[in-house]
Amino acid sequence: MFESFVCLVQSVIPHTQKSLKRIPPRKIFTAKEYNASIEYFWAPFIVESNSDNATNHSVVKRSVKLDSIAKHGKHWEGVHILVFQSYIWWMYKPMINATLGSPHNVQEYNVTTAYRLALETWANWVETSINPQNQKIYFVSMSPTHLWSWEWKPGSDGNCFNETHPIPGSYWGIGSNREIMEAIGDVLARLKIDVTLLNITQLAEFRKDGHTSVYGERRGKLLTREQRSDPRNFADCIHWCIPGVPDTWNEILYAHILKDYRSKNTKLSPAPS
Repeated sequence: MFESFVCLVQSVIPHTQKSLKRIPPRKIFTAKEYNASIEYFWAPFIVESNSDNATNHSVVKRSVKLDSIAKHGKHWEGVHILVFQSYIWWMYKPMINATLGSPHNVQEYNVTTAYRLALETWANWVETSINPQNQKIYFVSMSPTHLWSWEWKPGSDGNCFNETHPIPGSYWGIGSNREIMEAIGDVLARLKIDVTLLNITQLAEFRKDGHTSVYGERRGKLLTREQRSDPRNFADCIHWCIPGVPDTWNEILYAHILKDYRSKNTKLSPAPS
């Protein structure tokens, strides 16, 4: 969403009044004239993990600290608008190594159980660290994948490669975990601070045609001609093209931001005499 959001706003800002820097674990776009920035913070599990290095996060065994968030949270304090999203990194395998309590007691957790515990840690941080008077929080639901074409085209054996149209009719792919959706809903419902859910999952489920496919990169490098000729193994059916689907997510986000801004200004405006 970060790249999409930057693309949507940067075109109206003069070249001398904007900058884009990468200072791991952050990417920072600055609009100097407005004294504002749009920042991306690398924290794939929201809570702390052994994949937190923004430039070297490919590890053989992922391990998550389910009750540790302070290292990340200190970077989020005081930010006016926070947008959280965490899903695809959890879905590498059905089980995940994690700690809860003692940092030395590593156990295997079911991914959905671990996700819920991590989200509860995040929720506790929100309630103790966020000032709802001048900070607003959004949580983005799961970003769907389209890894197996037999899901929408029975009998086929491909993926999103060469797909040019959305999926018609009713559809929910097996890559989108309903238990995760339930966990998000449950945790947000119990929060004492208002967090707006941006439910982008269903609308993106239909867009099998929106992924980067063989026109993206792997480990920071564009695919070679040989790799592009092997879509079964190299097509990226997880990440999205820009312009594309993430722009729609950001338009929804912008609508919420604008609505909240107008609502706040209305409350602050003096009543007519």
